[in-house]
This record gives sequence, C-alpha cells and structure tokens, in this order.
Amino acid sequence: MSQPAAKMTFHVASRRVDARGSLSTCKNAEIALDTDLAGNPDAFNPAELLLAALSACMIKGMERVAPILKFRMRGVEVIVDGVRQDVPPRMESIRYEIIVDTDESDQRLDLLHENVKKYGTVFNTVAPGTDLSGVLRRR
Repeated sequence: MSQPAAKMTFHVASRRVDARGSLSTCKNAEIALDTDLAGNPDAFNPAELLLAALSACMIKGMERVAPILKFRMRGVEVIVDGVRQDVPPRMESIRYEIIVDTDESDQRLDLLHENVKKYGTVFNTVAPGTDLSGVLRRR
C-alpha cells in the first residue's frame, strides 16, 4: 500500500511596523502591507494582495504546465480587477485577463487556460466563494 504524498506547507509572518503599515516576510522575501485605515499608496492592501496572489498563481501555473504541454510563450501579463461588497465585506466578483505572447494556436491557448483554472491552488481556493471569470488571449 502506497503512502499518501506529503502535503505542501507554507509559512508567512506579518508584523505591524506603525500606524501606516505592516510587513510580511516569507523565505528571503518581504512585502510591504497597507494596513493604514486611511490607505497607503506605497503598499498592497489586503484585497490587492489577494488579487496579486491570484495573478501569481495563474502565471506560476502556466510556467508549470508549459513544459508538459510543450507550449511556447515569450511572455505573460495578467490583469485582475475585483469588486468588493460592503455587507458582509467580501470580494463579490473578480475578472481577469491573461495576455500571452505566443504563436500557439487558439486551441492550445484554450488548453493552457483550462490548465490554469483546473490546477491553480489560489484559483481553486478563491473560485468557490467568488464570481470569478476571465479570458486568456494572445498578445
């Protein structure tokens, strides 16, 4: 009988710096957080971090499946827009556009998009509780 695969784990530590912001660290990286009630244009607020995590998930997913699919691309850009509802506070909807610089066929672009939606950890975490939709198109 085979053993179940080990689960991936993640660790992030965040601390308040002052009334204007906080700092999250992970591995050797850090991200400035906008935790100021008045807003801080020099940092990501929590909703923007969620959208950034979603876009990073999409790009990482493409990097993961491109060699498997032998999909050739020169670059990727992901644009994500979210709408927040007030009561209860939550992301009501998220729309995305993935722009791929490639000469691959439309059918192969559709296959790439399906893989992004099917195998993305953050994508699959956000999708059930949010109206999440978007397109993948060629540059």
